[in-house]
Amino acid sequence: MTINEFKDYVKTGRALDTEEIHIFMDEMSDAARRITFRLNAAYHTPTEVRAFLSELFGYDVPSSLRVFPPFYTDFGKNIAIGENVFINACCHFQDHGGVVIGDGSQIGHNVVFATLNHGLSPEDRKHTYPAPIVLGKNVWVGSNSTILQGVTIGDNAVVAAGSVVTKDVAANTVVGGVPAKAIKEIKTKEA
Repeated sequence: MTINEFKDYVKTGRALDTEEIHIFMDEMSDAARRITFRLNAAYHTPTEVRAFLSELFGYDVPSSLRVFPPFYTDFGKNIAIGENVFINACCHFQDHGGVVIGDGSQIGHNVVFATLNHGLSPEDRKHTYPAPIVLGKNVWVGSNSTILQGVTIGDNAVVAAGSVVTKDVAANTVVGGVPAKAIKEIKTKEA
């Protein structure tokens, strides 16, 4: 299986339940850990951090990307980062289902992006189901938040610290809590 074949498969949302997929995921996880262990083992300049992330993500990340390690991912090859993105320390990206972070977004400490979920019934629980997480432009995700699979967060939205986001968030909206709910609308100059 190739990375592109895997990415095409996860777009279907079907269970990741074949031996071929499991072998591929294990191999990719091992490769991602080898890179993240090197990234997280010592101090690196911002340029060096971006070089590790380019290797991890499989493309040249924007020169405007700023990440404070440690950074963790169990796949790495299904993350798309826009310009002027900041990711603070200790974030965990489970990106099998895809993570897209729009221009100007800021991610706080200890944020988790979880793009896989297990089947609910005991018979199906061993299977995982992928769905992407998509952040629009200028999204701010507060520290210790968790964004779950299939969630899209609109432009300029804010996720309050400690929130668990289980549903889509409209643009220009502040959400918070467990599960996250709309708290208020953000007024923009255009509004």
